[in-house]
Amino acid sequence: MLQKNDSIIAVTESLGSGGEGIIRHEGITFFVPACLPTEKVKFKVLKIKDKIGYGKLEEVLTPAEERVRAKCPVFTRCGGCALQHLEYSLQLAHKATVVKDALRKIGGIEMEVPSAIKSDLPYGYRNKLQMPVGVDREGETVIGFYAERSHRIVPVSSCAIHPDWAEKLIAIIKRYVKECVVKGYDEMQKTGALRHIVAREIGGKFIFTLVSAKRKLPNIEYLIQLLLEQFAQFSLYINFNDADTNVILGKEFQLVHGTGFFEHTEQGICYEAGPVTFLQVNENVRTKLYKDALKSVALFGDEVVIDAYSGGGLLTAMLAKKAKRVYGIELEEEAVRCADALKAKNGLKNMQNICGKVEEKLAGVLEKERGEKVRLILDPPRAGIARSVVKALLASGIEKMTLISCNPATLARDLGMLTGRLIENEKGELIKNPAYLDKAQGETLSGYYAIEKIQPYDMFPQTKAIECLVCITRKE
Repeated sequence: MLQKNDSIIAVTESLGSGGEGIIRHEGITFFVPACLPTEKVKFKVLKIKDKIGYGKLEEVLTPAEERVRAKCPVFTRCGGCALQHLEYSLQLAHKATVVKDALRKIGGIEMEVPSAIKSDLPYGYRNKLQMPVGVDREGETVIGFYAERSHRIVPVSSCAIHPDWAEKLIAIIKRYVKECVVKGYDEMQKTGALRHIVAREIGGKFIFTLVSAKRKLPNIEYLIQLLLEQFAQFSLYINFNDADTNVILGKEFQLVHGTGFFEHTEQGICYEAGPVTFLQVNENVRTKLYKDALKSVALFGDEVVIDAYSGGGLLTAMLAKKAKRVYGIELEEEAVRCADALKAKNGLKNMQNICGKVEEKLAGVLEKERGEKVRLILDPPRAGIARSVVKALLASGIEKMTLISCNPATLARDLGMLTGRLIENEKGELIKNPAYLDKAQGETLSGYYAIEKIQPYDMFPQTKAIECLVCITRKE
């Protein structure tokens, strides 16, 4: 009988949705990171439960032709990237397969999914850096990234998917921490101060945030001087977060250097962003995605558009230039303030930004615009669209909607409900709709939506994450 720490030699059959190799051995399905299909590998068993096992790669005995050398020295140790060992063009095809499988298994939807649209920069593309700061077993402060499925920090000095500025910032923070004796936060003992580093680049300008369990950090002026040696324009915040939580940022920000917000222009829109404003992390792919989103709405000037989960209002403003009226609905207050500033800077009188939960605000906007030609764009967080919002959409009669999603699993669930493939039972559980049992996959029940287009985008090269654009049309 197989046990923990056993070494196994076997052949990888396929790739899982998380980029791990799937290996079946003696009736157990193992998930082993950094393995590729057809490869003969040696791996160590980490855990087995109910015919499912997890392993750690020890050696690739027969490498696949598609295997490439990972650029990152901590690949397989850091939990950030799962696909650096796979040729980039095949990463794009793999991500399409992940979306296709999620639609089928979760949403009950059978359809072909095209290969993901590539990023022009497979490496060095991220405009945002988030790094935990903690302590190692010896109590020394460490800065890096979490290992997969843990809060153990893997120390790093650079990151291949971030630009060169990230390496400079890491070096500065390490110097500051050492010379000013700033202790990293110990999650077990609840001691220390510095918990996270968060950085955002906006058009060559930077917003840096130090997340601290204490309201004050020592010698901040010295840190500012170190930053000025490498960065011409930046703002620096201290964010206070002493809560016992996995949430990175607390609610209390203190600006200690700079203006706090920076402006940038994209596709003719001048926008402003602060420390918590949501912006897509890959500007190159974001431009491609937003251009396609604008095309998908097919605006001719007489439509009313609702941009749900609108963030800082960048896409909302682009829509406002083409539509009769546009509403942006966003929960984060700072993002709404940025969207209001964007509205004023660009003279968009037909743009209204609403602060609140989509599930609480959408119905009121729909009622206000009853009788108008309404279009809807939804770009929800990873948790997907709230169940109450889905029900409101099905009752709304909106002819066309565009969904942007960063999570294939919740996207498949939401599309399952919007297409009628999934319905609620008496207990509120989602089940397959019996009305579809005798129907062909391409058929759509009246009152539900049909998927006209689905397109993945590689917003996050080298990682398992996937962005998708979906266009759906109501069937009567």
